[in-house]
Amino acid sequence: MSTEDVLRPVLVIGGAAAVTAIAGVVVDLLLRRADARHPETPIWGLLRSCRVPLQLAVLTSILMGTYERTDLTHSDDGRAVVDRVLTLLLIASVAWLLTKVLAVAVELTYHRYKAKARDSARRRRVRTQLTLIQRVVMFVICTVAVAAMLLTFPQMRTVGASMLASAGVIGIIVGIAAQSTLGNLFAGLQIAFGDLVRIGDTVVVEGEWGKVEEITLTFLTVKTWDERRITIPVSYFTGQPFENWSRGGAEMTGTVFLHLDHSTPVPALRERLHEVLLGCAHWDGRGWSLVVTDTTPTTMEVRALATARNADALWDLRCLVREELIGWLREKHPYALPKVMTAQAPLDGAPAHAPDVKLP
Repeated sequence: MSTEDVLRPVLVIGGAAAVTAIAGVVVDLLLRRADARHPETPIWGLLRSCRVPLQLAVLTSILMGTYERTDLTHSDDGRAVVDRVLTLLLIASVAWLLTKVLAVAVELTYHRYKAKARDSARRRRVRTQLTLIQRVVMFVICTVAVAAMLLTFPQMRTVGASMLASAGVIGIIVGIAAQSTLGNLFAGLQIAFGDLVRIGDTVVVEGEWGKVEEITLTFLTVKTWDERRITIPVSYFTGQPFENWSRGGAEMTGTVFLHLDHSTPVPALRERLHEVLLGCAHWDGRGWSLVVTDTTPTTMEVRALATARNADALWDLRCLVREELIGWLREKHPYALPKVMTAQAPLDGAPAHAPDVKLP
């Protein structure tokens, strides 16, 4: 083996690696400068995540064009194997680069819309739609990339003709077998563009209260108040009733029920409720009231009503109102708290003794 046979592959492969590294450094430097000049948009910083797949695509392309000059493989079979491996790497790197660019485009679109839109409900709706569109396009890119990889093998090209001939039968079989999956897929698209539920919405599903954390084409994740995650098929939201507390606005009205004695000073209790609400940051000022809603032979039911800007603030407001009213009654009007009447049980065979009543 001569010196030329050793230097030629080293120069070709080393030169390709050097060009790729220099291209990556130059691109990263340009993106850094663009990001520093335009801090109002995140596109330049986001594009830096595309550096690795871009370098891989550039390196593979250079090697595909210059590999024959290395003379590392002298047989046709060896060249075919190397050419196929480089082709597979190029397809994978291009698909990876496209998914990164797609993520940047989605983030940039949402960033621009978020800067203009003030309604949080519309921002969540657009976020949900963009996320699902991104997942659909990524699925298409991956499917096309895998198909392109398979077509590089001559055996797959031969099988392709017979597969196309039986595509109708296979499609029917796959459709029947994947009926549930396809149903969830179309349900996910219906949720995204039908505005049924959005990322960040407060929902009640199967008696569980939480916020929608993630929406995919097949399932939806709800994060409960105690930080549990509930995974639900998206088809559930198109076929079952559920509560969406964020639809039409996040404002909510909550109630606090108290069971008190009939001697409770209701007007004074109503004034105390107003004082508590005025000093509470969770109350949005839209409305409040305190009324007697029911009565029993021993107690009466008092309902305190108040409004809040969202479900989280409403929960804190209800807890605060309940605590403050009970504490105020215990301190100022202890007789208003409900009492449990007890009497000594008569002994066996002894008549019940009625309490003495003193007449004036």
